[in-house]
Amino acid sequence: MKHARLLSRSSFRRLRGYVNMLSMSKAQDQLHNALHLNRHDLTYIMLGKIHLLEGDLDKAIEIYKKAVEFSPENTELLTTLGLLYLQLGIYQKAFEHLGNALTYDPTNYKAILAAGSMMQTHGDFDVALTKYRVVACAVPESPPLWNNIGMCFFGKKKYVAAISCLKRANYLAPFDWKILYNLGLVHLTMQQYASAFHFLSAAINFQPKMGELYMLLAVALTNLEDTENARRAYAEAVRLDKCNPLVNLNYAVLLYSQGEKGGARAQYQEMEKKVNLLKDGSSLDFDPEMVEVAQKLGAALQVGEGLVWTKPVKDPKSKHRTTSTSKATSFQQPLGSNQALGQAMSSAAACRKPPSGAGGTSQLTKPPSLPLEPEPPVAAQPPEASAQTREK
Repeated sequence: MKHARLLSRSSFRRLRGYVNMLSMSKAQDQLHNALHLNRHDLTYIMLGKIHLLEGDLDKAIEIYKKAVEFSPENTELLTTLGLLYLQLGIYQKAFEHLGNALTYDPTNYKAILAAGSMMQTHGDFDVALTKYRVVACAVPESPPLWNNIGMCFFGKKKYVAAISCLKRANYLAPFDWKILYNLGLVHLTMQQYASAFHFLSAAINFQPKMGELYMLLAVALTNLEDTENARRAYAEAVRLDKCNPLVNLNYAVLLYSQGEKGGARAQYQEMEKKVNLLKDGSSLDFDPEMVEVAQKLGAALQVGEGLVWTKPVKDPKSKHRTTSTSKATSFQQPLGSNQALGQAMSSAAACRKPPSGAGGTSQLTKPPSLPLEPEPPVAAQPPEASAQTREK
């Protein structure tokens, strides 16, 4: 056994050199050799991290599952595996592994932060804030912590507190595009369009391939009466995003408000194609506001009669209330990356969707993004009205 440990250390020395030279395949070979000689928690962790660096989430999960079987009381392994399941949206297994991690170490701030993020995702803002208080004692200068606290306040419609917490997160992590995204989202909800433009532009600098950011930027530009640049932003959003029908719907509303019915009709038809693909892929409940705006615009353009909006929408009390980008539709991938495990869900926006903007000079009437409590019905808007909403 002593000889095995010596060989294992030698393998780790060679491994360090391979990783520094970015030779991932050789690093994996050395790690597998080390596991064959003597299984160790650190070996599993490093092998799993290499799979994450390569973007192979499935292999990483398999490695961490084997690691948990070998060392079922290792809280780091349990937390990491729980976070991986959380990124895949497998909440039951994520909750199970995070709960086990907290059983062995009730002060594990990564597991607490991840559990709070799950509760926040399902609209339990007060419970999530209780969890975050515990984390604040361990890591008071954590950007993900203050970001999630800010989005909890956003879900509770306490926008000033939300901005205060998000700006603290931005101070601690000025290059985190998710925090900038959330700041733009909150300012957009408060109709502070110049500030929203500032933060969304900064987020785009760090994440230039995300279509929803351009859509939100277009909403801000539209309300700043910069229609030309708003159209450019929508065009870029349409080019980058191939699955979110709200991008096309909002662009169609802007074109219609500018009198370009031909272009609006083309965008509306693209939206219908995306909706049909989403309906074929799974059973979806579309947001009532999105359905209403699409129906009105379709009637104005004399298209879309009974094509895609045939499924009745559930009563708002039967599920958590969402805005035009309903959580159930999953139009975009979760924000974040496989390498962000150490941050334990670095953004509440990670499971959230951007609000639906639109052309014209329409305003917001209720806050977007996070699930909210059932609200009183909003008066019907004309076809030119935005799919967005604002605080009353």
